[in-house]
Amino acid sequence: MGAGGRMPVSSNKNQEKQSPVDRVPHERPPFTLGQLKQAIPPHCFKRSLLRSFSYVTHDLCFASLFYYIATSYFHLLPHPFSYIAWPVFWVLQGSILTGVWVIAHECGHHAFSDYQWVDDTVGLILHSALLVPYFSWKISHRRHHSNTGSMERDEVFVPKQKSKMPPVSKYLNNPPGRVLSLAITLTLGWPLYLAFNVSGRRYDRFACHYDPYGPIYSRRERLQIYISDAGVFAVVYVLYCIAATKGLAWLLCIYGVPLLIVNGFLVLITYLQHTHSTLPHYDSSEWDWMRGALSTMDRDYGVLNKVFHHITDTHVAHHLFSTMPHYHAMEATKAIKPILGKYYSFDGMPVLQGDVEGDKRVSLRRTRRRRW
Repeated sequence: MGAGGRMPVSSNKNQEKQSPVDRVPHERPPFTLGQLKQAIPPHCFKRSLLRSFSYVTHDLCFASLFYYIATSYFHLLPHPFSYIAWPVFWVLQGSILTGVWVIAHECGHHAFSDYQWVDDTVGLILHSALLVPYFSWKISHRRHHSNTGSMERDEVFVPKQKSKMPPVSKYLNNPPGRVLSLAITLTLGWPLYLAFNVSGRRYDRFACHYDPYGPIYSRRERLQIYISDAGVFAVVYVLYCIAATKGLAWLLCIYGVPLLIVNGFLVLITYLQHTHSTLPHYDSSEWDWMRGALSTMDRDYGVLNKVFHHITDTHVAHHLFSTMPHYHAMEATKAIKPILGKYYSFDGMPVLQGDVEGDKRVSLRRTRRRRW
């Protein structure tokens, strides 16, 4: 079942102006995963433990530098300048910690090294430090990759059918309502998803990433969920001790606000990659893994592409080859683009402009009924 697409706009009688991204084809692609893999240089699939750790070291050094500057010099600034320095610190620290989050996510895909125990150890430490239950999310995220674009089985970003929209949605379908929805999504969306499965796949009972006995996990996965919970609880205890010593306000300034920005970036990046109005979603009669994997969108975040380790502009390749290290993803993307052709999706439109145009397309699309 299609989720929507862009409509061509006529500029004059002789020329038709296309929107920056055309509707993604929904037909079965004329190439195979093996053909795509053959087009990628073999070294792109090789994982280097040393190189992977160099990115961890790089990010943690910058995070430590920002922390040192904030705690050592901000209190020396004249009064008005502190109101500028702290927001700058929050944005910079939140951005670099988003890169740390991406590396932990890569550990969950076994793309960090050739050793699963190394990947899980590094991922558990980094994700726990950012209050993410590593194994819990690794398992549900793996199912997302296995069922991307499926209306019935995808874990997240499944569009609701109009008949199943909650009554409150009609009151939010206006500029103030969308601003409110966006603010709640970017600030609370990630913790609400982990704790209550908000916006996640429907289960027959309460689902929670912290519950070892929840419907998301099987019996053999319960021990991993306990380990994930222990990691998060350990970090929470450390934060409690810090707050007791330094004060809650200090902790919020140094850790809380940057973490809020990390969560906001995470939701923004993944939301825009999977809910673009040109991307189809499929019911069980049409879905297959390849079409689902191609139902994702690369985006350009400028300098943040590098800060976020290119999870933003190589997401199509990531869904096709999730065990590939991020430092080879750009080369792989360039190699497969000629084969993907019109099946490759990229939108370089600024985020805010893209959202406005998307609202217009959705409104136009609702006047027509089309099956993909």
